Amino acid sequence: MSELFDVIIIGGGPAGLTAGIYSARANLKTLIIDKSKTAGALAHASLIENYPGLEKPLSGMELLQRMHTQTLSFGVQYREEQVIGVNLISETKEIITMQSSYSGKAVVIATGAMGRKPSIKGEGEFLGRGVSYCAVCDAPFFRGKKVAVLGDSEEAVKEALYLTEFVDICYLITPSTSLKVDSDHPIYSNEKIQILKGHSIKEISGTDSVTGIVLKDRDGNEKPINLSGVFVYIAGSQPVIDFLAEALKVDERGFIVADEFMQTSIQGVFAAGDVASPHMRQVVVACAQGAIAALSAEKHIRGRKNIKSDWHG
Repeated sequence: MSELFDVIIIGGGPAGLTAGIYSARANLKTLIIDKSKTAGALAHASLIENYPGLEKPLSGMELLQRMHTQTLSFGVQYREEQVIGVNLISETKEIITMQSSYSGKAVVIATGAMGRKPSIKGEGEFLGRGVSYCAVCDAPFFRGKKVAVLGDSEEAVKEALYLTEFVDICYLITPSTSLKVDSDHPIYSNEKIQILKGHSIKEISGTDSVTGIVLKDRDGNEKPINLSGVFVYIAGSQPVIDFLAEALKVDERGFIVADEFMQTSIQGVFAAGDVASPHMRQVVVACAQGAIAALSAEKHIRGRKNIKSDWHG
C-alpha cells in the first residue's frame, strides 16, 4: 500500500510551494510532486520586480529557489517525479508517477499552463508513434536508435541526457543560440549528443511511425535527418492537465474549473495557479490561490465549517 499523506500537491511553482507552506504549517503531512524544479513559467522569467517584499528585482529562478527553500523548511516532502495518472473518485486519492504511487486525503493541482497543442507538421499525427513528451516514459522504445529532442530548457537537456542511456544518437535541437544550462554542464561532453543551435524542426515525417524530420536553420536552409523519435519540450500557454484524463471539469480552453475556495468538481481536490487561472497569470495571484487551496484542504480534511487561517502560536 502506498504511503498516505494528508495533502498531495502536484506542481512546484509558486502556487504549489505556497500551498505546501500553508499545509505544513497546519500540521498536515504534505507532499509536493514536481516534474522539474525549472520547468515552470516563473523559472523562465528573466526579472521579477512587482512581487511584494522584494527590495530589488530578482530573476524568476532566484525567487523560485527562495520559495522552494522556505517550503522545505516547514517539513514538506518533495519528490521530483512526473505524474502520469490519478484516481480522484474515492475518498483517498491516488497519484501515480513513473516511479511510484502516493495516496492522499486531499489533492492540490498546481501544474501551471505551459503545455502546448501540436504545432509542428506531423507532431499530432505521430503522437504516440514516435513523437513523445516524456523521455522517462518512452525512452526504452528507442533503444539503439536515433532520436531528437527539441528545446533549450534544463528539462529538455535533462531528458536528452536520460535518452543517451538507450539511444545511439540524440540530436538536441533549439532555435536559440544557447542552452539554458551552465557552460560546464555534462550535456556538452556527452559523445552521444549532437547539439544543433539555431535550428528548428519544420516537419516530422513517417508512415506508420516516425522515420525522420526536416531541419531548418535561421537562413531558411532545410536538411532531412533520418531518425525514429522526436521528444518535444517547447513551452506553450495551455494548462497542463494531460495526466488527469478528463477526471475533473474544465472550461472550453482546458483550464480547471474551481470556485472561490479553489474547490474543483471533485470534493477534496483543489486547483491553484495558472492551471485554473485563464485571465491573471501573476506570481502573487498564484501564491494567493495556493494559500486558499491549502486552507480549504485543511478544512476538508478536518471537517471544519469554516476556514482557519492563523496557525501562529
